[in-house]
Amino acid sequence: MDRKLDYKAFYDDIVAWIADVNMAVMRAGPDSSEFWIWIADSSGFICRKYNDNRLVVKQMVMLVEWMEEVFEQRKNKGAN
Repeated sequence: MDRKLDYKAFYDDIVAWIADVNMAVMRAGPDSSEFWIWIADSSGFICRKYNDNRLVVKQMVMLVEWMEEVFEQRKNKGAN
């Protein structure tokens, strides 16, 4: 049986991760493979930290997809 999810700890980690995302995008740029590799690695780390809890995995997938959409929209705006 899985351990109970500590929601506060998880969402605190999400807040810290988003701050780290902002630093990573400034360091590497949103179009760099370095940035997206970091996104994949760090989101995977959080999932494993919480034993691949279904909510955690879904939340991280949603955040990564949201970032992809945001950066794609920004890229498309710049092309116009």
